[in-house]
Amino acid sequence: MHDQWASFASAYAEKPWRPGHVDCCLFLAAWAVWLGHSDPAQHLRGTYDDEEGFRNIIERAGNVTAVVERCALSINAKRLQRPLCGSIGVIGSPSNIHRQFGAIHDGEGWNVRFIHGVHRMIATPLAVWSI
Repeated sequence: MHDQWASFASAYAEKPWRPGHVDCCLFLAAWAVWLGHSDPAQHLRGTYDDEEGFRNIIERAGNVTAVVERCALSINAKRLQRPLCGSIGVIGSPSNIHRQFGAIHDGEGWNVRFIHGVHRMIATPLAVWSI
């Protein structure tokens, strides 16, 4: 799994940031597709093109966990208590929905797709799934 993760992270980091196509939450869906699943975020892809559009989706859902969970359930992902290499999750603030991020665990820590690539981030896991 670690080799798959390294290949994916390198390939995805090179893609230009494009909300609604390449961003922190669609990063998780792209990982699922890389692993052979159907696109769990197909219903979101291309429906927004800026930060405001993404924030509106999160606010309507209640938080990032609710958005990611809907996607995760569509590919039969299983909730976990602790992450494994390749697990997806939502990390960040339990109370501030604008400080929550989709992340992928590399076996040692959480990785988030930011504007300028994929970087490790230390934050509290709010929800974790195995895909």
